[in-house]
Amino acid sequence: MTQLQTNTTETDRYAKCIEVSKRIRWDIDEDVIRGRHFDVTRKFLPDGLSKVQALQFLTDDEKRFISQIQGRTYANMFGLVERFICAKVLEVSHEHFLGDQVALEALIRFSDEELKHQELFRRLDRLAAEHMPPGYHFAPQPNEVAQVVLGKSTWAVLGLTLHIELFTQIHYKESIEPDHNLSELWKDVFLFHWKEESQHAIMDELEWIREDSKLTEAQRDQAVDELIELVVAVDGILQQQAQADSAYFIQHSAHTFTEQQQSEIAATILRAYRWQYIVSGVQQGRFASVLFGLVNDAQAKRIGEALAPLLEEAAAADERAEAAVH
Repeated sequence: MTQLQTNTTETDRYAKCIEVSKRIRWDIDEDVIRGRHFDVTRKFLPDGLSKVQALQFLTDDEKRFISQIQGRTYANMFGLVERFICAKVLEVSHEHFLGDQVALEALIRFSDEELKHQELFRRLDRLAAEHMPPGYHFAPQPNEVAQVVLGKSTWAVLGLTLHIELFTQIHYKESIEPDHNLSELWKDVFLFHWKEESQHAIMDELEWIREDSKLTEAQRDQAVDELIELVVAVDGILQQQAQADSAYFIQHSAHTFTEQQQSEIAATILRAYRWQYIVSGVQQGRFASVLFGLVNDAQAKRIGEALAPLLEEAAAADERAEAAVH
């Protein structure tokens, strides 16, 4: 394929993103919230994401409460990552200022939608606070996290971004959409979020490949290390928030748990968060296809070795949970 054909194909893909963006455009109040509040008699996060069924000693009410805590954190985590995603999208759009105007329009729409999503998730947290007991704390600070992430190479940030926006689609289609026991408002939020994220993932992939084409082998090698560092940093955030959320749950539970049970609660929430924000994305076929199409064998091995402990832990924990249920 010639360079002209390649550029034309890319422009067509950006144009399709614009067409879909215009067609599915939604408003926070008119289309999503519509004056509603959360139904706290229902779960927020489905069992496939919360992993709460592994905690057999909890009552159904307690499992529902954990799903609501995790659901609140889930929304806040997306608000967090979209802070740095929006900044990076605006940054890479600069390279199209005097070039492909279709790509530029698509990326500007992308950033506008990410700003809207951030406001949506701030609204969700306020709505959740109306019905949940006091003391919930979302530990990471969006601007501080964004500064750390944006200090890494564009290649690494775009890789992390594609990973995030692909797993949002998996979560919605495989876990959230099929579950009829979730709060209708919470479920609608992620329906509308999914609609726009589907286009964002297309642009992430295009921009990541374009950025990769500019790198030397040495620069790409450094970028691979930075992507691994970002995943490690994400895991650090998850460990911090899992501790905060398990403590909040235990504080507001109707009965006292043993030390062993408290440890199991914290471990299960951390396992759920690692699944949600790392493992489910890494195992997504499209992400792996793009990533391993950009790196050489040695770099792929380095990435695999870095992820192996998390993947092995997730597999072992799933086996234990399955055995406990049966």
